[in-house]
Amino acid sequence: MTLTASESLSYCASRFTTVRRPTRVVGVGEVPVGGTHPVVVQSMTTTPTQDVEATVAQCIALAEAGCAIVRVTAQNVAAAKALKDIRKKFSAAGFSAVPLVADIHFLPQAAMEAVEHVEKVRINPGNYADKKRFQTHEYSDGEYNAELERLHEAFSPIVLRAKDLGRALRIGTNHGSLSDRIMNRFGDSPEGMCESALEFIRIAESHGFRDIILSMKASNPKVMIHAYRLVAARMDAAGMHYPLHLGVTEAGDGDDARIKSAAGIGALLYDGLGDTIRVSLTEDPVYEIPVARDLADKAARLWRESAHRTAPDPVDPYSYTRRPVETVSLGPECVIAPLEPPRVIQPVPAAALADPAALGTGLANLRRRLPDTPLEGLLIRVAAGTSAGHIAALGESVRKHVNFCVWDVSALPLPAVEAVAESTRAGDMLLFGARADEPGRVDRILAVTERRRMFAALDLPPEDLPSLADVLAPHAERLVFTLSAPPADGDIHPLGVYRQLAETVDSLGLRAPLWIRATAANAVDPRPWFGDQLLEASLLAGPLLCDGLGDLLSIETVADPAQSLTLAYNILQAARARTTKTEYVACPSCGRTLFDLQSTTQRIRAATGHLKGVTIAVMGCIVNGPGEMADADFGYVGGSPGKINLYVGKTCVKFHIPAADAVDELIKLIKENNRWTDPPTDGAAD
Repeated sequence: MTLTASESLSYCASRFTTVRRPTRVVGVGEVPVGGTHPVVVQSMTTTPTQDVEATVAQCIALAEAGCAIVRVTAQNVAAAKALKDIRKKFSAAGFSAVPLVADIHFLPQAAMEAVEHVEKVRINPGNYADKKRFQTHEYSDGEYNAELERLHEAFSPIVLRAKDLGRALRIGTNHGSLSDRIMNRFGDSPEGMCESALEFIRIAESHGFRDIILSMKASNPKVMIHAYRLVAARMDAAGMHYPLHLGVTEAGDGDDARIKSAAGIGALLYDGLGDTIRVSLTEDPVYEIPVARDLADKAARLWRESAHRTAPDPVDPYSYTRRPVETVSLGPECVIAPLEPPRVIQPVPAAALADPAALGTGLANLRRRLPDTPLEGLLIRVAAGTSAGHIAALGESVRKHVNFCVWDVSALPLPAVEAVAESTRAGDMLLFGARADEPGRVDRILAVTERRRMFAALDLPPEDLPSLADVLAPHAERLVFTLSAPPADGDIHPLGVYRQLAETVDSLGLRAPLWIRATAANAVDPRPWFGDQLLEASLLAGPLLCDGLGDLLSIETVADPAQSLTLAYNILQAARARTTKTEYVACPSCGRTLFDLQSTTQRIRAATGHLKGVTIAVMGCIVNGPGEMADADFGYVGGSPGKINLYVGKTCVKFHIPAADAVDELIKLIKENNRWTDPPTDGAAD
């Protein structure tokens, strides 16, 4: 099969409202996955599998935290045999209804042992019967078909045994472990991931086996999103309706990992894809459960409340292309253009607007508190009755700290809007609500912004835009479009309405920037704490940015300015839209891990967190190491117990370094490759 992303394939019923993808139901023990059943939350143990007592204890902790399926690595036959006692003791503790999954990579013998004891076996098609040496070889069709025959012989025994025992299989493709054969024909791409999985599905189906769940994981949310979309489209076209297990692998720890997971998993849940999920954190796996549970609950609400709506689509969902826009200069160091990164607008709390001098001091303190985080634009909501003098004083006070201000005049009558414009400076922006039944008001405001050489940000529903096209056309070069809330009818989700807005703007020939606003109204199910605000903002902005939509971003639900600003940049970095700090690719640990991943990742982060634009991978073992590090500049990989291998890109350059010395050796390696800079001194300001 030739895979081309440009073909007209549909991976979901609608990209504007959430319609759940129909799948067959696959039973994992007593847990049904797919169909109309709720999204199933799962996780994975991190203890050595042969330590039966420790592994059972962690299985119990996960189940008590709400984990419905628990995965355990079986890296060899001995570990696979230990699953018998783990299953027995886990059931005896009262958890017979919680299925166990064996995680298999390299050894078919381990899979054949594991399937005797647990309810599901996960197979990584890139590792199971293929080799991965990053070698170049041009396969003829005959050679390729011969390799497929070899795969058939290697994979068939586990398929037949799973069929006999009533077990399920997960075909778990990882971006980081595609075989040399797949890499040579399809590249390190979503197309290659898709074909790697479909090869194994075809073998299973040849034996009449269909209790299959599929995953297409990557550490890069863009790659992960596109791979899942493509395989869903390919399966649907072929009459395959297997459930999907969603996850961003090697996501790391802390807020960054939660943002990456919400962006990748959320993009697919919004589009109706996904039947079971795992949030991979380089932390105690118990902490994965509440994050995954929140995402699953938000998906359930979307699926329950959305109605089917379709519209033209502004993006190719199978590849990344940044939406083209006209160049807009919001200051000498803040340009919006196709080759420029998205810009961040920081909301100013209403209480901070009372004293212009104090606001300026607060901004100076914020810059000192976050010296490496750019402060580019401010969103200032102008209250009714605010004097022109006060507005001018606010502008003067903040001018040396930011490139531009956005003055939200949505609540003001027209004369007051005009007065605000006269009190601000060229290059600033007026934000106002625009409606189809008020063309005269819109025209007058645009005339003022044109005269003052300001920009106009229009907050309007997409359906109102065409009737205002004639009014907007003369000002096309000074427009920005945004949405503070989806339509009141409630049958379109916030992500979909932004997609619809982008399509409508483009259809009118207005190549204007798009401003993504994470507001409470643009949330699926908002809750008043930071963890949920992080997920909601990531669910909205992450998928849009991964699709190339969005030129400005503001987080308007977080009260603390430092948290709000940091979250905005973290979302941009997670979506690979803008890099402002060190990027870490870190696996979540499992029984294969050869060192303490959590503490090691924190030590590496402490030593290298100031290296802007450098990507460092921290991998517990070799399973996905070189492949998942494809985007990394440097890699820190467990080679054997107590020993670390260091990589530059995909190449291992230092072997068997004692773990106690490995972080220092990593720093030396970064210096040898001229990527090191000394950390700033305390108190250094931007």
